Amino acid sequence: MSGIPSTVHALLTGRDVLAATRAAGTLVPGRRDRPGVAAGLLAHVVVSAAWTGVLAAAARRHRLGAGGGAAAGLVIAVLDLGIAGRNYPAVRTLPRVPQILDHLVFGAVTGALLDRPQRTGQGTTWTTSPGCSEL
Repeated sequence: MSGIPSTVHALLTGRDVLAATRAAGTLVPGRRDRPGVAAGLLAHVVVSAAWTGVLAAAARRHRLGAGGGAAAGLVIAVLDLGIAGRNYPAVRTLPRVPQILDHLVFGAVTGALLDRPQRTGQGTTWTTSPGCSEL
């Protein structure tokens, strides 16, 4: 879901819908000047998994919810796009606003999902929220 804003933007403006995926491919070591869809998918999975881990660790201490997740997504956008945009030309050329919106959606969805109670095998629930870890 987090790629919806940039995909919609690309469709509405006639841009390449896979440009962000290809640009992410340049983050893979040895591919800085060789963007590609497969490498981009790999990079997106790795980066998303890493940030999900960071948000999950934060959610163990503080409830994120969609709003807190979106705020975290904005911070992630500043870090991801600031660092990658400075060092990777393919990322730098992407339209900035849709990329920021992708990060906001990622954070909001991840924060909301991390805040949901989870079913256990015994029919009880647990959540990552503080004070709700009892079975």
